[in-house]
Amino acid sequence: MKPDGRTLRNIGISAHIDSGKTTLTERILYYTDRIHAIHDVKGKDGVGATMDSMELEKERGITIASAATYCEWEDSFVNIIDTPGHVDFTIEVERALRVLDGAVLVLCSVGGVQSQSITVDRQMRRYNVPRIAFVNKCDRSGANPDRVIRQLREKLNHNAVAMQIPIGLEADLQGVVDLITMKAYYFDGANGENVRIEAIPDGLKAEAEARREAMLDAVSLFSDELTEGILEEAVTEELIRDAVRRGTLSLELTPVFMGSAYKNKGVQNLLDAVVDYLPNPEEITNIALDLDQEEKEITLSHSPDDPTVALAFKLEDGRYGQLTYIRIYQGSVGKGNTLYNTRTGKKLKVGRLVRMHANNMEEIETAPSGDIVALFGVDCASGDTFTAGDLNYAMTSMHVPAPVISLTVTPEDNKAQVNMSKALNRFTKEDPTFRSYVDAESGETVISGMGELHLEVYVERMRREYSALVQTGMPQVAYRETISRRAEFNYTHKKQTGGSGQYGRVSGFMEPMPEGDYEFVDAIKGGVIPSEFIPSCNKGFKACLTKGRVIGFPITGIRITIDDGTSHSVDSSDVAFQQAAIGAFREAYGKAKPAILEPIMKVVVEGPSEFQGAILATLNQRRGMISGVSEDGNFSVVEAEVPLAEMFGYSTTLRSATQGKAEFTMEFAKYREVPQSVSEGLVKEYEEQEKTA
Repeated sequence: MKPDGRTLRNIGISAHIDSGKTTLTERILYYTDRIHAIHDVKGKDGVGATMDSMELEKERGITIASAATYCEWEDSFVNIIDTPGHVDFTIEVERALRVLDGAVLVLCSVGGVQSQSITVDRQMRRYNVPRIAFVNKCDRSGANPDRVIRQLREKLNHNAVAMQIPIGLEADLQGVVDLITMKAYYFDGANGENVRIEAIPDGLKAEAEARREAMLDAVSLFSDELTEGILEEAVTEELIRDAVRRGTLSLELTPVFMGSAYKNKGVQNLLDAVVDYLPNPEEITNIALDLDQEEKEITLSHSPDDPTVALAFKLEDGRYGQLTYIRIYQGSVGKGNTLYNTRTGKKLKVGRLVRMHANNMEEIETAPSGDIVALFGVDCASGDTFTAGDLNYAMTSMHVPAPVISLTVTPEDNKAQVNMSKALNRFTKEDPTFRSYVDAESGETVISGMGELHLEVYVERMRREYSALVQTGMPQVAYRETISRRAEFNYTHKKQTGGSGQYGRVSGFMEPMPEGDYEFVDAIKGGVIPSEFIPSCNKGFKACLTKGRVIGFPITGIRITIDDGTSHSVDSSDVAFQQAAIGAFREAYGKAKPAILEPIMKVVVEGPSEFQGAILATLNQRRGMISGVSEDGNFSVVEAEVPLAEMFGYSTTLRSATQGKAEFTMEFAKYREVPQSVSEGLVKEYEEQEKTA
């Protein structure tokens, strides 16, 4: 079967760590005949889940890279991307959501809406992705789907409406009651593959009727026809499904389904819901920027016959060479077609076009608008746009957060040096949040990323995939410098060395800028500095921002205004005014009361209530500011803002303080000025380094 616009679904499966995303995807692939045996995350049989194809993923039991696959359900074609839940790999989730049309938000029926669920939901809102919710793990002790639905409303502001009720809970989970068909669904067979539909058990009839009434009240807001049908007692299943679909596509309704992926219950109903309620590519408005018309927004058509526009959203250097995942927004891509990269201006010929199934693939001839496929041997970067050559469009850029933590990596020998270079070249191309550079002073290679786990995984991949044996140095926090008051400058750069000299004078002031990194204001009147030298002044000031004078970190949050100066008809030049700006900056920076900023992380710790005091103590010891404590049953959730510098080794401390029963997530929140005592220590450390350098 070939996909077309109406029968295609591009969906992502997103959730908090350990909510069962990968297990759910494994069951979906099994029920759609894509795989013929079920393997589990951290599989005891040594195989591991299909979508966790990387060795590291199988060992750690976590998803690191988003994996793509596809399947067919009834008459629809579904592209699925299984995304990581860990906040360090947030760019993988961003990339997936950028190209998806709908998503399944998986929630644990015990944990409910957790910290990473909130982050994922925020990402979905950023890209206007309609979603349905699946309350997983209803077989676990303490399962409470009603509490999860309540949290969806309270914590995420979703209009969450239950479309099912469970038949039994915890160890007694037998199946689900569908509130649209008013039938009970049971899942028989060794792997729940035989769906048995029966009348609702007597003990659940009253509850099912009441829940159906509540569901109809909620969904009738999206359909006048359904409202009339309710009044005339002529409600049909088709009317309800149409109303639910409208509400879901408008992002004003989140239908909630439930079951247990691990125990093979409720997954087939979820697949029906994906087809019934999530949008096909033709129902989504996609915007491109016309680079020939000052990035004017253009709405793309969904026609496969229009000029091609596609986005490279993920690169992967697999066993077959570089794979470029693309989402086709308009037109179609076929074997032998010529595409044009609008960023580089280069043309490329499509040699091989494949559909991915985790790390296996299937050759195809053409792919229509709306499809997600992969190309081979294409030289490009993540985020590049491809067109047929007659359009100069770019798809809107992705939100890429700045790295907050660095490590030095030192190869053990020459062979490791060569392999490390290859690995870093590949990883930086694949992952926009992973950076590497050589420190100009120490000559050491520094890698930067989103957290300890993020860098740990890349170092491990260097060793495994490239045999690059490297030693890592101490983690380095990405501090910043700024100024805290206004300071004036009036600096003259004068140099006479025979022949024409150098002369330039700049005068003005620098001041703190709370929002933004740097701004240059030209307030020169009367041409006292000729206009051709104004960019030279800006260049000189910018050069000073890369390394501050307090602890050697980049300077941010500064506005520099030049309002006076002097030039010389012979001796003034580009270099002279750059040097004048550098001298002026140094003169004023010390007077502007420089301050050090540190990255502050939003930390969420979850664990049994009996350990709440111990959890609070571990955060307080790390200069943490507690922003919220909530209890849900026997579970305690503590939210805090903690400096990243204090979070190293926290997982070990937390484990020992809570007998290994608590877990935490952290993500970058903001930069904040460091306390005086910490500032003095950092300055002293920097001065000692400078002496020994």
